[in-house]
Parts: sequence; C-alpha cells; structure tokens
Amino acid sequence: MSDAETLTKAAVLILLGPPGAGKGTQARMLEEDFGLVQLSTGDLLRAAVAAGTEAGKRAKAVMEAGGLVSDDIVLAILKDRMAQPDVARGIILDGFPRTAGQAAALDALLAEAGQRVTAAISLEVDDEAMVGRVSGRYTCGTCGEGYHDEFKKPAVAGTCDKCGGTAFKRRADDNAETVRERLKAYHDQTAPLIAYYDKLGVLERIDAMGPIAQIRTGLGAIVNRVSA
Repeated sequence: MSDAETLTKAAVLILLGPPGAGKGTQARMLEEDFGLVQLSTGDLLRAAVAAGTEAGKRAKAVMEAGGLVSDDIVLAILKDRMAQPDVARGIILDGFPRTAGQAAALDALLAEAGQRVTAAISLEVDDEAMVGRVSGRYTCGTCGEGYHDEFKKPAVAGTCDKCGGTAFKRRADDNAETVRERLKAYHDQTAPLIAYYDKLGVLERIDAMGPIAQIRTGLGAIVNRVSA
C-alpha cells in the first residue's frame, strides 16, 4: 500500500520554517509520497490573475496599483483553488498563513468546507548552522542547478554537473548578515503562529538539520499518523 493510499481524508498541511530550512524540497517530496498539492501564495496569485477569476481580477487591480493583496482576496483565491479536483487528496500550504489572524481566517474558511488543519509542521533548525547553509548557496547560471561551497560542490570545479555550464551566480541576499536578519524576522513573525497551532493541538516539530531522506521519512510518519 502506498503512502497516498493510507490517507483516509484530505490533508491540510502547513509547513513552517525559515528560508533555507528545506520547505520547498520537502513539500515536493510530500507531493510525490502522498499525492498532495503544494500551494504557495505567490503561485496562487499569479495563477488567479492569469486565469482572470473574479478574485484574480481584484488581486491584479491591487498589485497594479502597487498595493498589498489583502487577506480576504488571498482567502478567496485559496477557496477557488481548493475546489479544483486535483487537490482532492489534500494540500500543503507554504507562505500562508503568516500571522495568527490569517490562521484564524484560514480555519474559518476550512470549516465552511468541513475541513480543518491536519498539522502545522515546524521545521526546526539551528540558526548559526542555517547561516552557513544559506550563505554558501549558489546556482548554475544556465540551468539553475543548486550548489553549496561546503555541502555540494561541482564534481569538476567551475563546471556544472548537470549542463556543463561555467557561469554561476549567487543571490545578493544570501550573505551571513542578511540571513541573520531574515532568521530574526522569521522567529518574530512566526512565534505567534507556533503558539496558535500548539494551542489547537495540531503543531508538530521535526529536526530539519539532518539528512534530507531522514527528514522525508519523519515527515511521512507525521502525515500518516495525523491523517489516519
């Protein structure tokens, strides 16, 4: 029996973790293992605008005016997306909610559909180790393959393993000072969310400093347990 077949109801997972904690990597693996669909706020907004939905039109008007898309528009777009058949097995939310207020609004939206948050999973990391992990990242300028100064160097120095390209680039904000600032902002912003979901009894924590495969196994065990 596959992991997806063990799910008895649609899962609603929220991944919490600072930049570089591996949320994107693990979300893709959860998609593979359980047939879930990752939904990020940015992707949802772009898709709704491109599709010309009512909520998408509202979002487009706000963005073109240089404003921030309001929570009610984001929730309306999320509601539309959750009604589509490809998310029948469940969803993984990345980047929303960001505040306790948004979390409460999400709970209300889910309740309308007879659903609730299955688990809010916090990928726990060591801040100083994260500074080294993120500040050492760089990518191939041709194909986008990711590398790291310490953990993943090209087999041949200066040459991409995947495409043979020789041009590499780093994000301007992937430096130690900026990473520390982002980590502080994340902890300040997320602390209320951690408390919110802990109070609801759906908070799960996992050590995200270990090998990717080990984290994958741990996340799978959590999903199977809370979705059974």
